[in-house]
Amino acid sequence: MGFLTDVVVQVRRDLAEQPLDEEALLARARARPPAREFTAALRGGAPALIAEVKRASPSIGEIAADADVIALASAYAAGGAAAVSVLTEPRHFHGSLADLDAVRLSVQIPLLRKDFLVHPAQVIEARAHGADAVLLIAGSLSDDELAAMLALTRDLGMGALVETHAPEDLDRAISTGAEVIGVNARDLESLEVDARRALEQLSRVPGDRVAVFESGVRTRADVETAVRAGASAVLVGEALMRARDPRAAVGHLLGRDGQTPNASEHEPRGDVA
Repeated sequence: MGFLTDVVVQVRRDLAEQPLDEEALLARARARPPAREFTAALRGGAPALIAEVKRASPSIGEIAADADVIALASAYAAGGAAAVSVLTEPRHFHGSLADLDAVRLSVQIPLLRKDFLVHPAQVIEARAHGADAVLLIAGSLSDDELAAMLALTRDLGMGALVETHAPEDLDRAISTGAEVIGVNARDLESLEVDARRALEQLSRVPGDRVAVFESGVRTRADVETAVRAGASAVLVGEALMRARDPRAAVGHLLGRDGQTPNASEHEPRGDVA
């Protein structure tokens, strides 16, 4: 037993005790305009950056508990991030669906809901709250569950980031045909980071997929190392959450120091999806 196993057991228990109202959530999800193109956004740059809103983590504790997520996400978008990831898990990451709602109102780029999703109702819930894509952790789902969750994202017009760590989970992710596959340098059971191992696995992601390197990215040099290993995109949380100037930090990671992205693509314009 490790962290991921314990969390998934708790999530499944919570859902059994308090099931989500799928019918009501589906009505809300269907009422939204089409989801923004997550996969296309990640293919639009080399590399693309998924900038994360993360108040805390189980490995390091509190990061920025009182963060203004609207200002933060707006800064990420203005700096050139391709997408924003929002942690909604409350116990260990101090996140909430309220954070997702707030970020949806503040940016026009795709939003990824990052949580421990083990039931289709949670995917519908993500879309009902404005997410354009969801994180699916291969190690927390059976083959049938992973296939069903991916099918549901397609039905809802959403994207998915299928996260892997172990080689066998990477094999499973590839076999599903998932368009976006993440390799997490952090073992979610032990919470230890092994960047070298993860970088080696990136080369196994087929060239027609979007390969995302997750965890341990702090500098432009880290981004360049991930790209050389085969990453099409990187997901960065802690380094950006701790940055004094998140917009500039995004630009630095993308190698755009001193450049100003097209403001019309990133300025807040309200919730239209």
